[in-house]
Amino acid sequence: MAQYALTFPLVPRRRLVGLAFGAMRSVRRGRGFDVAGSRPYRPGDDMRAIDWGASARLSAARGADEFLVRERFAEEAPRVVIVCDRRPEMALFPPGFPWLSKPAAMREIGTLIADSALKARGLVGYLDYACVEHPDPALRTEAPFWRPPASQHEHWRLKESHLLFPYFHAPRDNLTRAFRYLTELKRHLPAGSFVFVLSDFIEMPAIEVWTETLELPWDIVPVVVQDRIWEQSFPSVAGVVLPLADPATGRIVSVRLTRREGESRRRAHEARLERLLDDFESLDLQPVVVSTTEPDDILRSFLAWAEERTAVLARV
Repeated sequence: MAQYALTFPLVPRRRLVGLAFGAMRSVRRGRGFDVAGSRPYRPGDDMRAIDWGASARLSAARGADEFLVRERFAEEAPRVVIVCDRRPEMALFPPGFPWLSKPAAMREIGTLIADSALKARGLVGYLDYACVEHPDPALRTEAPFWRPPASQHEHWRLKESHLLFPYFHAPRDNLTRAFRYLTELKRHLPAGSFVFVLSDFIEMPAIEVWTETLELPWDIVPVVVQDRIWEQSFPSVAGVVLPLADPATGRIVSVRLTRREGESRRRAHEARLERLLDDFESLDLQPVVVSTTEPDDILRSFLAWAEERTAVLARV
């Protein structure tokens, strides 16, 4: 497969204002391909910007030489930040088990987002709290791991290092901390920056935290990483012995659930997912739901998100 064949368009919720070298359109007039309109020629304008056809028609109608300059929307460089939830629960499950491997899913999702940002000639950054509660004091950190979207070289570091980092010792409120941390870094994130938040959102930030963050002129995109069978629902496993892992200690215990217990879990999980999606809808957020590690399936989820964004923009 060709390099960057797996990419999706970064469709903004609104026009951006930023640097004039990317592949996204803004309200700012400048150098680009999309025509914004025309205006009368003023001394000093670039002669190449004159719309000769429109100028000729206007001159013929008025009986005098009139020149019109075609204005275009500037092309913008999108800024993209990937926030990875690295709570111990997100380390479940390693490859080889018949459940969704969230670390593998986040690697595939992060790679897709990074490649899509690069294809749009944008810049990508990264944030996580992977070692804030590491049990080894020598590896424990007080500050998050933060790389601003300041260089296209960060694209390769993200794919070859940041997404491969093996530790998942972030605190339960790490998403809340991430939002507040980014709020203090407005200079790195101009208006219209994309912030993709990768998490199962089982530890959901308070609605007040979302509301405060959404007051900033960023494009927040929740990416929900959940196992379709075991987290979004629950199978009928009455009488079957199941291994359950403690994410904090890694200890495995075997349990046997009754039919009633299994049914109770199914209802609870389905209700939890419904509440989560309802919360995002109430916040006017369009989440991407991922339940696989297959790159093609993940791409389809993001393409569906982009198509929905495009349809909303067309209606607006």
